[in-house]
Amino acid sequence: MTLPPVTDEVRRGEPLRITEVGESILHLPCREVVEFGRARWSKLIDDMFTTLWIANGCGLAANQVGVDVRLFVYDLTDEYGTRHVGHVFNPRVEASAGLFGEDNDSEGCLSLPGASARLPRPARATLHGYDLEGRPFILDAAGYFARCLQHETQHLHGQVYIDHLTPEAREQAISTSARQRPDVMQRRALKAAELGK
Repeated sequence: MTLPPVTDEVRRGEPLRITEVGESILHLPCREVVEFGRARWSKLIDDMFTTLWIANGCGLAANQVGVDVRLFVYDLTDEYGTRHVGHVFNPRVEASAGLFGEDNDSEGCLSLPGASARLPRPARATLHGYDLEGRPFILDAAGYFARCLQHETQHLHGQVYIDHLTPEAREQAISTSARQRPDVMQRRALKAAELGK
């Protein structure tokens, strides 16, 4: 089944403010989810998908919208042309460069708008997590999708990608974001208006 460019979740949700690097919630581990269910979580998931679409991102963790729980959503098309859309509670990622090597692509973050930097990551990853109803699942990923899953899971541990850069690369990313932030915010406002939000 081919998904529409704008999913039902995006249309149902409301945009949330994206937290930025330096805010304490981004730098602390998030709480594990112990109670599941549509009634409890579906609105937050919809709102996160809406926020992700407006920000033109590929993944968004709950602490990036100010919510202290181990949850992230993703919507991306990988380098093979396959679209991946979903959410995961209490994610755990197994990733090792030993068997499949590293991917040394550029990486950015919605919480550091407008910046990116090269960051080596394992080229493959296995995600363990739970769906909306608390059912466990396992997902294997490669390339860009694997990078996204690793990035978002690390958010929930209180880590952002610039924590893994050299001091010089980190400072450059922060400086670039400071310059680019007004333009990024304007683009987000235009996309919100396009959606009627």
